[in-house]
Amino acid sequence: MPQTPHVERHFTGSDTVRDIVIGMSDGLTVPFALAAGLSGAVASTGIIVTAGLAEIAAGSIAMGLGGYLAAKSDAEHYASEQRREQVEVRTVPEVEADEVSGVFQGYGLSAEASASVVEALRKKPDTWVDFMMRFELGLEKPEPKRALTSALTIAGAYIGGGITPLAPYIVSARAHTALSFSVIVTLIALTVFGYIKGRFTGAIPMRSAFQTALVGGLAATAAFVLAKLIS
Repeated sequence: MPQTPHVERHFTGSDTVRDIVIGMSDGLTVPFALAAGLSGAVASTGIIVTAGLAEIAAGSIAMGLGGYLAAKSDAEHYASEQRREQVEVRTVPEVEADEVSGVFQGYGLSAEASASVVEALRKKPDTWVDFMMRFELGLEKPEPKRALTSALTIAGAYIGGGITPLAPYIVSARAHTALSFSVIVTLIALTVFGYIKGRFTGAIPMRSAFQTALVGGLAATAAFVLAKLIS
């Protein structure tokens, strides 16, 4: 009887999703809170739109730069650890071989059972180093263009998120009217985003949607109340 081939489908875009989550979360929340806060202090939307666009520009650059530096730091850390492992494989191979054996024993294999694998790795220094990087240090080799991709993804997600709560202020001249529409639009966007984020990250989608909308709503409410009290 013919068997249906087993095909495993694993999600492999975790880094990209993480960057989108970082950018979109702040992009939806920070400009939303800023616009809501200013709505409690001014009646015209002109100032709010100007301040909102300035914040989106500054925020996207700052967030993108942060993502770039973080990815660059990860790549530099990986390269540093790789060089150290390469030196150790050449200078203290017996110690490294014992560490390989220890890794396999940690998975329940005996020293005798892992000996053949250890010997095979010793004949391939590059593979040996890759093994130690992954299984001893828990480090995955970063993509060469990861830093730039991360920066652009985070910045783009921040801009996309930031425009959402600001859009009603662009099309309306009255701050309080725009605020009402901004609250509705942004809470819907936060809920949808939270649900999608939950689906990709393995969290319960409805819980993620509720938590994301709650955090954004609380931030905007706090900003609005504070601006009202100050004005």
